[in-house]
Amino acid sequence: MKRLLWIGMFIVTLTTRAQFDAAFTNIWALQSFHNPAAAGLDSKLNVQGVYSLQMLGFEGAPSTMLINADMPLFFIGPKHGVGMAFTNDAIGAFSNKKIQLQYAYHHKLWGGRASIGVRPALLMIGFNGSKIDLAEPGDPAFATSDVKGNSFDLDVGLRYTYKKLWYAGASAIHVLGPTTKLGDDKTHEVSIDPTFILQGGYNLALRHPRYKIAMDAMLRSDLQNWRGDIDARLLYDGEKHKLYGGLMYSPTISVGLLLGFDFHGINIGYSYEVYTGGIGALNGTHEIVIGYQHDLDVFKKGKNLHKAVRIL
Repeated sequence: MKRLLWIGMFIVTLTTRAQFDAAFTNIWALQSFHNPAAAGLDSKLNVQGVYSLQMLGFEGAPSTMLINADMPLFFIGPKHGVGMAFTNDAIGAFSNKKIQLQYAYHHKLWGGRASIGVRPALLMIGFNGSKIDLAEPGDPAFATSDVKGNSFDLDVGLRYTYKKLWYAGASAIHVLGPTTKLGDDKTHEVSIDPTFILQGGYNLALRHPRYKIAMDAMLRSDLQNWRGDIDARLLYDGEKHKLYGGLMYSPTISVGLLLGFDFHGINIGYSYEVYTGGIGALNGTHEIVIGYQHDLDVFKKGKNLHKAVRIL
């Protein structure tokens, strides 16, 4: 019974995610995570921490932690961006850790900015066979001990941003389609198919200058399964702080609530996602995003100017 429950939950989780990687609810906030071409896009240091607890109430439920940072590098002429990320993803007896470095090249084009990015990654996948209780001991399909393995991977992306009005991008994750062999004897392996992502967004100005509506959409597919996400948020831009509230929807999968605020460069966002596939409303996904942004535009006019007085 435990085996059937564990395998059933694992299948449901894969269906919910549609691909190997975790599907975060706050798609708008994690631009450089979904597309390496977004690294260093703004003239700011951008640091984020995300924690997602999915299918609340189930034993061995998926949980994901992400630490993501990117920043611009200013040279003569075009703009460059760099970043790094660490992901720790756990699903029952499976664990997936990933370390990523990324680089993006930005160039002004047609009144906006075109970007191309690349992100090499190290995957560290493990399976703890001691956590499962098999109905048939000795089943060769399952490891009975803690086995681990590493492999290299690569992500690439393209993006176009038109001022602060709209953006569109495409990225390919797991381009190498890596296969990670587990254990010393390499008898178990995990293969990952490439995932393709299309993402876009638009900011709609309202009559009141302090309010606007931000809309985002994303489509993910590994050419076998797919997941779509759309969200809309009402933004309030105050003199000292910013607030937002909105809704997200993933067809055939979930609906959710988005809330957050920005105060002196500190961003805190929360979302709750309810699955529409028969799982109870209290067994949804909690996700919290904590970020910090700091202006790094050292070439901005009027910045770092000071007067000098010569004493004779």
